[in-house]
Amino acid sequence: MLDNWVVMPTCLPTVLRRCHACASERFRANGKFRVNANHKLLDAWLLVLCTACGDTAKLTVLERMNVRSVRPELLDRLHDNDPGLTAQLLQDPVVQRRNRIALDWDNAWRLDTSGSDQLDREVIDVSVRFAARIPVRPVRLIAEGCGLSRAEVERLIREGKLVSAVRLSGKLSGDFTFTLKR
Repeated sequence: MLDNWVVMPTCLPTVLRRCHACASERFRANGKFRVNANHKLLDAWLLVLCTACGDTAKLTVLERMNVRSVRPELLDRLHDNDPGLTAQLLQDPVVQRRNRIALDWDNAWRLDTSGSDQLDREVIDVSVRFAARIPVRPVRLIAEGCGLSRAEVERLIREGKLVSAVRLSGKLSGDFTFTLKR
């Protein structure tokens, strides 16, 4: 039987970018947008606050777009300061590259094993699904989900008792499956 685990965000990640006022490198998104129209051209920014000094920085979402080329539902979500749109835009690689930012997911996610009480079986097949693109070490997920130490998980990998089609070293942000043999 296949167990299903889900890596879920619990809050918005911290934005890593240098503050021009105090040289701090951490910002938090407060979910507010600024939209500016200049004749038929539209600019939109996501506002983020420095965690050290509270200074506001703008992350470019739309730049010099013709108003007619912007979907009306996107414009409504920008005007309504939609928190779902904030999460979606922070994870967008185009927005990250354009604004030269990275995301820090420490303490911003949790592993939902849906009360998996079948961890005492001989063979455990688990499918891990990511609700958002959160880069996490698979060893950490497996250790947390199975109630093992990371060193124990590393030992199981070396012994061939923990196998997966993906490489379990490094970080992953995409779905994967693994099999644990005891």
